[in-house]
Amino acid sequence: MKMIVAIIKPFKLDDVREALAECGIAGITVTEVKGFGRQKGHTELYRGAEYVVDFLPKAKIEIAVVDEQVETVTDAIIRAAGTGKIGDGKVFVYDLERVIRIRTGEVDADAL
Repeated sequence: MKMIVAIIKPFKLDDVREALAECGIAGITVTEVKGFGRQKGHTELYRGAEYVVDFLPKAKIEIAVVDEQVETVTDAIIRAAGTGKIGDGKVFVYDLERVIRIRTGEVDADAL
């Protein structure tokens, strides 16, 4: 089992959700986060004063999948979230040691 974490631009969230639904993904966790990478933030004007926005709004998506779904899911995220511009985000894949469904006590792949 793997945990896939993707950091994407917030306006691409609906596209990614739809792409994941087409892959058969039934549940995801989404968190509104802020951060920066190579994009390094940007400068904005507010009431005539210039200031630097260091942290940019992003959406963090977390999905637990069985090993066989990893390539399909990561490809779907990359296709749906990509704009070809800097700041599109990243996808991280972690090993997932154990999953337990609280309601039923099911474990591992059965709990997903």
